[in-house]
Amino acid sequence: MTKKLTLGLIGAGLMGHGAAKNLLKAGYPLVTMAHSNRVPVDDLLGRGATEASDAGEIAAKVDMLFLCVTSSVVVESLVEGDNGILANGRSGLVVVDMSTGDPATTLRLGARLATRGIRLVDAPLARTPREAEEGRLNILLSGDADVVAQVRPVVSAFCENVFEIGALGSALKLKLINNLLSLGHAVLAAEAVNAARAAGVDLAKLHEVVSHGGANSAAFGMIVSHLLQGDETGMQFSVRNARKDLGCYRRMIEGADMVDLLSGSAYNAFNMATLLGHGDEMISRMAGIFAAESLGKKSKEHRT
Repeated sequence: MTKKLTLGLIGAGLMGHGAAKNLLKAGYPLVTMAHSNRVPVDDLLGRGATEASDAGEIAAKVDMLFLCVTSSVVVESLVEGDNGILANGRSGLVVVDMSTGDPATTLRLGARLATRGIRLVDAPLARTPREAEEGRLNILLSGDADVVAQVRPVVSAFCENVFEIGALGSALKLKLINNLLSLGHAVLAAEAVNAARAAGVDLAKLHEVVSHGGANSAAFGMIVSHLLQGDETGMQFSVRNARKDLGCYRRMIEGADMVDLLSGSAYNAFNMATLLGHGDEMISRMAGIFAAESLGKKSKEHRT
């Protein structure tokens, strides 16, 4: 019987906890670490994981290390910081970055890690924490073909669909374009919902008609489901993270020979919501955020 790889996971949050739980269920030894919230880590420890004190300690112990953190800035600190992966990882270590961030940072870190014999795969995730817990995420893999081949059977423990995209950085690029579509749809759906309210159009009827035509999208269905049934499980993605991902997209296309008409509007919507204190709310609430801010503006105008 082939010995299972020893795995590490940093970032046992909404998505990372489900991935780690399913890796343990598949029989992989797993080392993890805590951040501010110990609840998901303690749950993993109860399922058989072991705990390390920092990224360097994990990197020195494992064969494959998964990162599921909030931004490229955090990834950089884990790789290049004191007691980090670069200084402590063994030659042959594979780092699988499941975060969504800047492709340029991924390429730079990949080159630095390669000087120590450490291989990097960018592997952004799609779907929601619900599918993470169920082991049904989508994942995009890019990097050297031989390393991607090592990673694929491992991620199958928590992913329903595995897409091999190409050279290092290409998965992130595709994910950012995908997020432009999904987050742009979410902003447009939120505005459409508020237009229905303002015009006196029945929201259930709007949902019925749109669901049977070309205007439908997953984002529209999730936003309206939240409003009609109180269901937030479909869009457990924060306003702040939406702003971050669209910011990464806009940096990626900066200087490209293309027309960019709409990404700035979508970014500005999530930026406004974040600056007004809604950054930690889920994007399924964007229609309510828009409505509340419109009412607040009208109230202010009335008082003046």
